[in-house]
Amino acid sequence: MPAPTLQTDVFVLAKRPPADSFQTFTAFSADQGPLLILQRVAKKFAATAVALDLFDEASLLLESSNQGRTWFVKETTIVTRHADLGRSYETLVAASALASLVARNPVHEESRVAVATLLRTAFGALAAGARPDIVYFKSLYCFARDEGYPLKQQWFPLLADADRATVAPLLNRPLADQTAPPATVLHLQRGLEDYLRHHTDILLD
Repeated sequence: MPAPTLQTDVFVLAKRPPADSFQTFTAFSADQGPLLILQRVAKKFAATAVALDLFDEASLLLESSNQGRTWFVKETTIVTRHADLGRSYETLVAASALASLVARNPVHEESRVAVATLLRTAFGALAAGARPDIVYFKSLYCFARDEGYPLKQQWFPLLADADRATVAPLLNRPLADQTAPPATVLHLQRGLEDYLRHHTDILLD
């Protein structure tokens, strides 16, 4: 009986050290959700072989020998590679935090497309030089909202007046127009994280 195959687009969220000639990745697919992917490591890739890397958006042909618990990469096409995400420590931390957030939490099936769009938008903004703290704060809010939590109805009213006045433009204005001080963004992020820990099932740590 032939091994099942899968053609899907993924975002690479985590990369583990190679073992037994294979590199292991945690990936996210808009139509499949989380996937555990293994790619054979070669000292010198053939001209047609493309090594996956962290934060890649890629189109993959996969094959499984254990009913989809793990998938082996057969063909790879890189859709977007964000090499610039490593240009600064703060940018890398924000990208890694968002990737870990999605990898750590089971995304509801109806939210998968929204989460894939969030990853594409956030990684693209970070690669283009947007402020990492604001990108992550907005991404955390959008992730929780898209998972069905009523942040606008429950979290937002709990904020102090000054915080509400800051949150609204942070969430609604384009990234290029943002001027909130880093300390203010960090304060709001910590408040949102505290709310999510106590009132949702989202895993932050």
